Amino acid sequence: MGRALARMDPEDLQRLGVAIGEIVEVIGKRTTVAKAMPAYKEQRGQSRIQIDGLVRENAGAALDEVVQVRKVASRPADRVVLTPTTVTPTERDLRYIGSLLDGLPVLEGSRVRATLFGSRWADFRVESTTPKGPVVINPSTQLVIGKTTGEEARRSLSYEDIGGLKRELGRVREMIELPLRHPEVFERLGIDAPKGVLLHGPPGCGKTLIARAIAHESDAHFFSVNGPEIIHKFYGESEAHLRKIFEEATRQAPSIIFLDEIDAIAPRREHVVGDVEKRVVAQLLALMDGLTKRQNVVVIAATNIPNAIDPALRRPGRFDREITIPIPDRNGRQEILEIYSRGMPLAPDVDLAHLAEITHGFVGADLEALCREAAMMCLRQILAAVDFSLDHLPWEQLAKLEVRMDHFLSALREVEPSAIREVFVEVSDVGWRDVGGLAAVRARLEEAVEWPLKYPRLFARAAVKPPKGILLTGPPGCGKTLAAKAIANESRVNFISVKGPSLLSKYVGESERAVRETFKKARQAAPCIAFFDEVDALIPVRGAGGSDAHVAERVLAQFLAELDGVEELKGVLVLGATNRPDMLDPAVLRPGRFDTVIDIPPPDRQARSEIFAVHLRGKPLDARVDIEVLAARSVGMTGADIAGACQRAALAAVRRVIAAAGDAAPDEASLRMTADDLLDAVEEGLTQGTERAGSYTGDTSR
Repeated sequence: MGRALARMDPEDLQRLGVAIGEIVEVIGKRTTVAKAMPAYKEQRGQSRIQIDGLVRENAGAALDEVVQVRKVASRPADRVVLTPTTVTPTERDLRYIGSLLDGLPVLEGSRVRATLFGSRWADFRVESTTPKGPVVINPSTQLVIGKTTGEEARRSLSYEDIGGLKRELGRVREMIELPLRHPEVFERLGIDAPKGVLLHGPPGCGKTLIARAIAHESDAHFFSVNGPEIIHKFYGESEAHLRKIFEEATRQAPSIIFLDEIDAIAPRREHVVGDVEKRVVAQLLALMDGLTKRQNVVVIAATNIPNAIDPALRRPGRFDREITIPIPDRNGRQEILEIYSRGMPLAPDVDLAHLAEITHGFVGADLEALCREAAMMCLRQILAAVDFSLDHLPWEQLAKLEVRMDHFLSALREVEPSAIREVFVEVSDVGWRDVGGLAAVRARLEEAVEWPLKYPRLFARAAVKPPKGILLTGPPGCGKTLAAKAIANESRVNFISVKGPSLLSKYVGESERAVRETFKKARQAAPCIAFFDEVDALIPVRGAGGSDAHVAERVLAQFLAELDGVEELKGVLVLGATNRPDMLDPAVLRPGRFDTVIDIPPPDRQARSEIFAVHLRGKPLDARVDIEVLAARSVGMTGADIAGACQRAALAAVRRVIAAAGDAAPDEASLRMTADDLLDAVEEGLTQGTERAGSYTGDTSR
């Protein structure tokens, strides 16, 4: 963006007699200049020219419009006078702005852009050039910067600033931009142009950005109204404010009125107590009904809770089209990352494609925050070398700043998806290397979670769907929760952890609402694992709940409806864990709900050996400790029992060193866990907890 490139098919360049790197004129409603470059291979053979939003604006052309292109002679620029149209550059910016514009072809009256540090940029209007005509800025060009015109930065938004929403943007354009630019099409078809479009989606997904870009690209006046701003305390002022906005938009047509957070000014009338909201809704209905096709005014509204809007607004003739702005997929996330990082000094090791793969559930605002946080990580590393007494940091020091891949990965720990922020669980760094003795469980979980993400085309070719639910059963302490954490961490999908009893409430309907909200958040953050620990407390056998039976049955019905109801549970794996599978209602165990039941029995000798190796890793062991002997002596112990035994043995070794030191400082180098420490701890564990594995009555035949 801002490099003034015009990409064309090499055959078209040859036909025009233009060599790569030469200057061409692009003529639409206005004339501008750009540097000719070959189009990418997949874009050739279409007789198209690819130019960015700034060149299109300078040429007065819209997407898919026909422009003229011809070769033009250019000369080196001796002097160029620029006027800032967005932000006023600082003195530091002015010292290197010439190097940023070096090689840029310009024409008097055009707009140019310089990308400053980070994603900050400044636009300038070319007031005059010496000599006249097309010129190219070079290191010897004298740049003169005038005062800012006060024009708002948002006026430069274009479609190139929106990533991951190609389909949605196309639908909005056909509903809004086409009627504003070419109303004769609708007259010829004998239909009325749409009056309103409702955009709905999670916060931060790009609803406001789309509205601003549409207004800029269609050369329409833009009137932005935040919902709460309309509400006034005096009788009639709210309606008067709304009428004034519509009158002003009609007077300056073509216009776009953007109502952000419309649910605040047009809620369902049957749900509001105050009279003000009802009057505002009635006024908005009257104003939208009063719009005629000749007024060239379109209303765009945005909300993240569309069901809170009064139904009267959602009929054709008012908001004719409702467009869902979804959470971006992997390709969309990569586009957004490329947009927000294009002004950042990225190191060669930065892999935006990999970042797009591991940022499931991130919306555009989250990805912008990720890029900003990565830049802050880079900044923190040089803070010690910064001399804060200087008015301006040396350019040489700033030029060394480079954002690396490890900065992005560190930033990922700080930035979480906003869609599931209130239910987001920070998964610990538990990997499969920290889980011993569960090789078979690991294989089945990887098939269910990782394979559909890694091989989606293979699954589509086989017409097979990944399982909706997996139930982990086994005695307490056998590693059910640990396995869930490991698969979530290794697969890099979003992870929502819910304790079964925490969803239950004493108020009627609250438990079912909590279940609905959990699944709603999981869908928004897909691909996602929804982990229900102690799931038997949430969905027990019907009729076994005593006085709470009706609550349990309603929660069960809601849970079943979410698993395989009318709305498909796409991209969400429900993972349940219980040590009492006999307490679960049989309805949840049929195929299509919990498709797979994985039993995790008490570990055998090989598994116990692996578990001991995991928990003794990094501990100061005596050379005579034999893990195989420990595994043989710990028959009947679970993974939790073994972890506890290792902790007790380590504590025994610490006691011995402290006792030997007396009043002196303990000798840390002498700390060793002996075989006797471990064997004593194992014997203690056997006497305390072996009955738990033996008394487990779950069904292990599945």
